Amino acid sequence: MNLTVKVLLGMALGIVVGLVINLGGLSPAGSFVNEYLVDGLFLVVGKLFVNALKMMVVPLVLFSLICGVCGIGDIRLLGRIGTKAFVLYIFTTAIAIATGILLAAGLGIGEGMNAVTETVFTGKDSPPLSEVLINIVPSNPVSAMATGEMLAIIFFAILCGVGMLMVGKKAQPVVEFVELLNEVMMKMVTIIMALAPYAVFCLLAKAIGSLGLDLLVKLMGYVAVLISVLLFHLFVTLQVILKIFSGLSSMTFLKKMRNVQVFAFSTSSSNATIPVTLRTVTERLGVKNSVASFTVPFGATINMDGTAIMQGVATVFIANVYGVDLGFGGYLTVILMSVLASIGTAGVPGVGLIMLSMVFAQVGLPIEGIGLILGVDRLLDMIRTAVNVSGDAVVSVIVAKSEGQLDLDIYNDPDAGAFDTDDVHLDEEVEREMAQMVRNTHDHK
Repeated sequence: MNLTVKVLLGMALGIVVGLVINLGGLSPAGSFVNEYLVDGLFLVVGKLFVNALKMMVVPLVLFSLICGVCGIGDIRLLGRIGTKAFVLYIFTTAIAIATGILLAAGLGIGEGMNAVTETVFTGKDSPPLSEVLINIVPSNPVSAMATGEMLAIIFFAILCGVGMLMVGKKAQPVVEFVELLNEVMMKMVTIIMALAPYAVFCLLAKAIGSLGLDLLVKLMGYVAVLISVLLFHLFVTLQVILKIFSGLSSMTFLKKMRNVQVFAFSTSSSNATIPVTLRTVTERLGVKNSVASFTVPFGATINMDGTAIMQGVATVFIANVYGVDLGFGGYLTVILMSVLASIGTAGVPGVGLIMLSMVFAQVGLPIEGIGLILGVDRLLDMIRTAVNVSGDAVVSVIVAKSEGQLDLDIYNDPDAGAFDTDDVHLDEEVEREMAQMVRNTHDHK
């Protein structure tokens, strides 16, 4: 079995085990299953895996982007890549939320529903756009890396790369060293991915086992519409955009993105999935590192197609529940607010609900209405994240193709960059050579 089959099998088994635990009432507070499985083994293994992925994000983005800038050949290309990526990310976000609003309004979800919730949601202020722009330039790059401020890390990495280019040949040893570090980081990602099937099983068993499925039934209209729009955007809208702007095969793209989508679904974090997305986009889809090293982390920060869809569907749902008629002007405001919020709330934890509270405040909907959908948001967030990372990859491929930075042979080869379990085995001869090299160096000193 290859890794993709193993991961999909882990995903399926995790969902089945989670449903058995939940529907069978096997996990009441204080029970053996709850203490030692759901909040024990499943929680620990899942968290360890997500932490391992997050551990790789900052060094991988830093070294990969420095290598990308140094190897780009024409520094003006970086400006074109950034502009194209930004426009496409905003364009797909606007389409996503418009689709969500149209379908949700057309089906009238939430109308006549006398929903009562005991869950209290308190809106959290998001930073103003001016603060986000100011924080792009870090006053302390080490602090920015420690806290995972992606836009600041991107800026610092680009500046480092440009500085090395200006130094010229004297910087060659540093560039070669960074390239070696980048290769080591990629190998570390490969090691972590080998553990993915077991981690995916634990993550999904924990999530589904803890989820209140009775709440899903009560909110079935909202859940069904939101999932339908998310899947439509993933399998139709994004694939049409890919075909129009690049002319490439959508089937090839979807097959090669399966691993990334399962990772994103399991972790519910675009940032945590960056290492896997970056590896897939470069080694499986053929996007040159000079493009992918910028578009992938940039997209994980500002591209929120899945979240934007949730904004639209949730706004219509809550408006209908409370009997508020937003009208055409109100829905247009929702679209504009969501697009702007996707930039202004970049990198903020819990970004989806923060954006939603901003939208509600702008159109006059009660913030406490968010409490109605909080219970099912965990499951829906998993699907939203899978859509988000797919959007990152689509834009990366389109931008790379337009700039001649896409290897079509790799893209069209179904086996290119496929994960091989032999990749995580140590070569005994290499081990001996490294040991001898270290001894020689020590003896020389």
